Amino acid sequence: MSVDDLQQPLGTPPTKLGSSRFKAFRTRLFRFPLVLMMTGAGALFLAAMVGWMMTVNDPLGGEPVARVKIIGTLDEASTPPPASTPPPAASTSAATAAPAQPAVNVIDGRSGKTNEVVVGGSGGTEGGQLAPAPDPRLIEQTRHGNVPRIGSDGARPFDAYARAAPALSPAKAAMPRIAIVIGGLGISANGTSETIAKLPPEVTLAFAPYGTDLERVAARARTKGHELLLQVPMEPFDYPDNDPGPQTLLTTMTGDQNVDRLQWFLSRFPGFIGVAAYMGARFTSSESALLPVMRDVTQRGLMYLDDGASQRSVTREIAGGLGTTFARADVVLDAVASPVEIDNALMRLEKLAGEHGTAVGFASAMPVSVERIARWVREAESRGYLLVPLSAVVARNKKPV
Repeated sequence: MSVDDLQQPLGTPPTKLGSSRFKAFRTRLFRFPLVLMMTGAGALFLAAMVGWMMTVNDPLGGEPVARVKIIGTLDEASTPPPASTPPPAASTSAATAAPAQPAVNVIDGRSGKTNEVVVGGSGGTEGGQLAPAPDPRLIEQTRHGNVPRIGSDGARPFDAYARAAPALSPAKAAMPRIAIVIGGLGISANGTSETIAKLPPEVTLAFAPYGTDLERVAARARTKGHELLLQVPMEPFDYPDNDPGPQTLLTTMTGDQNVDRLQWFLSRFPGFIGVAAYMGARFTSSESALLPVMRDVTQRGLMYLDDGASQRSVTREIAGGLGTTFARADVVLDAVASPVEIDNALMRLEKLAGEHGTAVGFASAMPVSVERIARWVREAESRGYLLVPLSAVVARNKKPV
């Protein structure tokens, strides 16, 4: 290949190599000062910004700003009322016009002495709330833990932990009173939460002793204003095929053995006003088995609720002999757990309350039961019935047990 082929490829006209290289160099030389100038300007701007940020105290610089006109002064807004201005005087007529607290004649199970006890007069706080639990006066330490007892001053857990009786207008005070007890709480966490959320505090809640975190859940129910009962597992007729659970009270055990088991149940959580059976149709039909247990319940200042499920129960007779504060459910509301039958049972409860002045209904914490009872509660007062906690029915019912 000749030199001409390298310098004139494909027959292109000859060029001056030196001339093209000079033009490229001149272009680069022209651009170099421009780059230096732009770089220098950027550096100066950056340095100015840094210096301004270091010397000017404006941490909110660059943020949006809103301007608001302030009317008045801080001194005017915060000036307290004159010290000479007396506070509103409490009405003295309100105290004298307050209705009498409900009371019940109670026979002391140990001494046989009859006393009239005001329900909610000393234990509960105002406005239907509950006193804190446990009350140190009402605690006995046992090998199972703390269990309720009558205080050295005669105070009973039934009175101390009852829901305080609110002041009622004459019209409400004349209404028939209905108490509803929901049993089986504490076993299902979701079911217990739903029951507490859906039912008003006038509904009494009965807790089975086997739930997890039972003390905390029971305390939450009391915080909402619900009176509590403790359900004690007792022997059913088909035991052991139908076993209520550990520590069940059995007709084959001695009285001391059953009382020891009872005290294990009583230590499960504080703040209940009394006990009720959990199952227990066989046990509550046996006078010899039930008597020592009912005696211990009475001597501890607790009430006993018969849930009305067994027609063979002898609880009423034993309670009468011991002077136990006692109630028996008039209607088992969900003996047939359907909406129609529960509604019919609530109608029977209304009829009994109208005839006798008071009535007690008992139901389990099944969703259908809670839903129908919650619906009935919303309409009860407009139908002429006053929903009250269990202790209020016991207090008003002064018929012999």
